[in-house]
Amino acid sequence: MENLSALFNPASVAIIGASGKPGKIGNIILKNVISSGYGGQIIPINPREKEIEGYPAYASVTEVPGSVEVAVIAVPAAGVLPVVEECGRAGVKHLVVISAGFKETGAEGLEREKELVATARKSGMRVVGPNSVGIMDTHTPLNASFAAGFPGRGEITFISQSGAMLVAILDWSLITGLGFSKFISLGNKSDLNEADFIAAVADDPTTKVILCYIEDVADGLRFLEVSSQVCRKKPIVVLKSGTSQAGAQAASSHTGALAGIDLAYEVAFRQAGVIRVPTMAELFDLAVAFAQQPVPKGDRLAIVTNSGGPGIVATDSAERQGLTIARFNKATLEALRAELPREANIYNPVDVLGDARADRYRFALEKVLADESVDSAVVLVCPTATAEPGETAKAIVEVARRFPDKPLFGVYMGGEILKEGVDILSAAGIPCYTFPETAISAMRGLAQYARLKNSPLPAPRPVFEGVDRERVANIFRAVKEDNRLVLLGSEGAAVVEAYGIPVSPTRLATRAEEAVAVAEEIGYPVVLKVASPKIIHKTDIGGVRMGLDTPGEVMAGFWAVMSNVQRSLPEVIPHGIDVQRMAPKGTEVIIGMSRDVHFGPLIAFGLGGIYVNLLEDVSFRLAHGLSRMEIEKMIMETKAFTLLRGYRGQKPADIAALVDIVARVAQLVIDFPEITEMDINPVFAYVSGAQALDVKITIS
Repeated sequence: MENLSALFNPASVAIIGASGKPGKIGNIILKNVISSGYGGQIIPINPREKEIEGYPAYASVTEVPGSVEVAVIAVPAAGVLPVVEECGRAGVKHLVVISAGFKETGAEGLEREKELVATARKSGMRVVGPNSVGIMDTHTPLNASFAAGFPGRGEITFISQSGAMLVAILDWSLITGLGFSKFISLGNKSDLNEADFIAAVADDPTTKVILCYIEDVADGLRFLEVSSQVCRKKPIVVLKSGTSQAGAQAASSHTGALAGIDLAYEVAFRQAGVIRVPTMAELFDLAVAFAQQPVPKGDRLAIVTNSGGPGIVATDSAERQGLTIARFNKATLEALRAELPREANIYNPVDVLGDARADRYRFALEKVLADESVDSAVVLVCPTATAEPGETAKAIVEVARRFPDKPLFGVYMGGEILKEGVDILSAAGIPCYTFPETAISAMRGLAQYARLKNSPLPAPRPVFEGVDRERVANIFRAVKEDNRLVLLGSEGAAVVEAYGIPVSPTRLATRAEEAVAVAEEIGYPVVLKVASPKIIHKTDIGGVRMGLDTPGEVMAGFWAVMSNVQRSLPEVIPHGIDVQRMAPKGTEVIIGMSRDVHFGPLIAFGLGGIYVNLLEDVSFRLAHGLSRMEIEKMIMETKAFTLLRGYRGQKPADIAALVDIVARVAQLVIDFPEITEMDINPVFAYVSGAQALDVKITIS
């Protein structure tokens, strides 16, 4: 991973376009660098000025004595390229391009942006932006931006594709007192993108949690690779807005129809270990939680409350969000029973009753956190007449310090009466929320990350030897030469067969006599299916004949299918008839693929047959990095798994055979990026083995 430390902690910063006129962008940036307390060399660049804000100004960066590590460019778009060329000659390492007027303005701006990047790369310079607000590092300190204000020092890195979102959060942080390590405005992401900055802060000792607001991903596969590594070191929390068109760009197959427009991002984030949140509030709730509290060892939660209703609300929320309500051991229950009032509930959630003062809270919380079956706790305080918000908060802080490896949240359900307690908890680094659901949601994020950190490293994707790539390439070449994008059933069967996927023998026949010869060769009984990429639903027009056992039946079936097609679709000339040996009935599943423009092949598994779109019982994974263990999880997520493991006395199906087929499909679609969509539906799963029947493949 590339080292970008000089970008955040440079020995020198040049502001190209610096101005002495208050209110100008170049003046704001210069003043921000100065007022942030930056201790390196500050170099204003302006050919019309000799001195700006007390610093000597230079006409060009090439005239600066010594080296310049970072150049912040704030000149009109038309003047950026000559400035970049000068920076290359001067040996500048990093460019922060504030200037707008690039690809966000259209085709002309896009060409200008490409020239910018190409020019920078010739000299080995890396580019932030263009159209960026800038960057900040509170620990250097450095504010190389035109934002109003500078955040307090903290351990949160915020990477934002939206400049407006970044400055809004900065302004909000000044009110709330939330500290940050770094603010990074990505701008147009012409060069450096979210993956580069995630990698850059992976080993940053001043960053405990990485937040991202993104609208798209510049390089999906690199994002997966980087995030999968970094999330083992520190949590990555992402708010992804907008939608990807990739998942639904082609809906001609079942898989394409089932792949939602935002599905690829959802799958990619989950597979990479990234925590995705739907709102800005949750993004920063989790930021506070990760920055201020330890990661729990597990998901077993204890709840202490002075009111039964909120305790039940918290419990319901915890179970709904997948947390485990901890079961206390015998010693804990006996201690609580001995000291708490008879009316108190000693089981989880622990209700210390409405008259509880600080000492009762201290006792209950101490006993609960000491229990080895508890990984984390939430303390609820309602403003009863006898409540002691401040003293209770001090008791919570005192107990929390005795259990530094167990995260603890406060929920102070009130307003002005509870403010003293909220302030005490916040000052001590204990997140405090107004409502239980918010606290539970944040705790779920911690537990989710704990599961990731405690899980074994993902195994590499299986790679199969002995596959016949040349055969597949030849089939695709012939299809393209025939001016087609959709393979015939016989061609699809040949493709998967070349990759070791068991498939019912299928051959194309153009004459009735040929169909009989094929049936004799592959064995009876057989199925006849009209072979035409223009006919999607063959059964609807009488294009299928099943269970044919004799040459006479095959002969008659051939002519019946041809006649039905001619009558229903006279404008369609079939390529012939696919003759396929009938397979014994098994549990029907679908294995498919839809290609996403950002993350590549998206593999689907689910209940197959005619009900696939009706029931939508499908799970998805990205083909890249898809291990056998992940394929097993993928299968287990579906309702089809209930049938596959044996239902109502049925013997279980061969799951290992299905895992093998999915893995081989993943290798096939990675090896051949021209495959845009693929369905194997149905695949018959048996007690021993599995077999593909219908194979549909679309290429680009």
